[in-house]
Amino acid sequence: MRNLPKSILFLSLLLVTQFSKAQEDVNLLINDMLLIAENFAAPGAEGATLQSSAGWFSSASTLEKWQVEVSVHGNALFVPSSQQDKIINNNQFNNLSIVGENNALLPTVYGGDTDAAYEGSIFGQDFEFDAIDGLDKSVVLHAFPQVTVGLPYMTEIAVRYLPEIFINDVGISTYGVGLKHNFSQYIFKRLRPEDFQFALVANYSNFKADYKFTPIDIQIANLDRIDVDANMYNVQLIGSKLYDTFEVMGGFGYTNSKFDYAFGGTGGSLPTLNNQLGALGNSEGKFKGNIGFNYYVNKFKFSTVFSASGLFNANVGLHYRLN
Repeated sequence: MRNLPKSILFLSLLLVTQFSKAQEDVNLLINDMLLIAENFAAPGAEGATLQSSAGWFSSASTLEKWQVEVSVHGNALFVPSSQQDKIINNNQFNNLSIVGENNALLPTVYGGDTDAAYEGSIFGQDFEFDAIDGLDKSVVLHAFPQVTVGLPYMTEIAVRYLPEIFINDVGISTYGVGLKHNFSQYIFKRLRPEDFQFALVANYSNFKADYKFTPIDIQIANLDRIDVDANMYNVQLIGSKLYDTFEVMGGFGYTNSKFDYAFGGTGGSLPTLNNQLGALGNSEGKFKGNIGFNYYVNKFKFSTVFSASGLFNANVGLHYRLN
C-alpha cells in the first residue's frame, strides 16, 4: 500500500507525457497544413486584390450633381506561369512528406492538376492524401455591376455589389464603395470638359472566394475547401484628357490588403487549425499603375482600364447615364 502513491504519480506523469507528445504531433501537422494552404491560396488573394481595386473610376472628370450612372464591368486577370505553380520540398515539413519524391512542383489556385500526394503519421496511424488541384486558369474573368452618383463639389461616390456566384466550383462575391474628388476645379476658374483634369480616388473593397477541392482526411480533420476573405484599401491619383468623344486616362496609387484564410470541413482540430491559419493573414501594401481609354456615345461610355501591380488586369466597362 505504501507504493500506491508512487504508482499513481508515475501513471499521471506517463499520461501527461503521452498527452503532450500527442498535442505536439497535432501542432506539427497543423503547421504543415498551414504551409500547404498558404502556398495554394496566396496568389489567389493577390489576384483578388488587383481585380477588386480595378475599374472604380475611368476618368478624372465627374458627373453632374445627383447624376446617376449605371455600369457593368468585366475584369480579366492575366496570371503568369510563376504564379501558377510552386516548388515544395520535404525539408519544409515537420510531419508530412511528398510520396516518393524529395520535392514537387505543385499548383497554386491558378495552376492545373497534379498527381502528387502527401503522406504522414499521427497517433500511430499512417495516412495519405492527394495534393490540391488548381483551377487551371491563366486568365481569370470576374464581372460585377456598379452604380455611380454625382455629389456636390465635383465629387462622386460609387458602389458595387456582387452576391456569391459559383464558377467552376469556386464561390466568388464582392462589394465596396469608392469616392472621387476633382482637383482641377481649383486650378481653372472655368473648368471645361476638354481641359486636363486630375482627381484623387479612394476606395474600399471586399472580395471573398471559396475554393472547393476533393475532401482530404488528415486524421485530425476532414477538409474540403479553403476560404479567402480579402479587404483592400486603395488611394490613387488619376488624370485624364478628353479629345471630342475619346478620352485618355492614367493613374498611380497604393493598395493595402488584408487577407484572411480558413479551411472548411469537419473534425475536432478544425477550430485550432483555422485559428492558426488566421494568424497567416497579413497586411500587404503594393503600388499600382493604371492606363485607360474611354469612348463616349450620347449617354453611353465604353471604358478600358489596364492595371499592373505584380499581376496584370484588364477592366472593361459599359456605362449608361440615367439623367
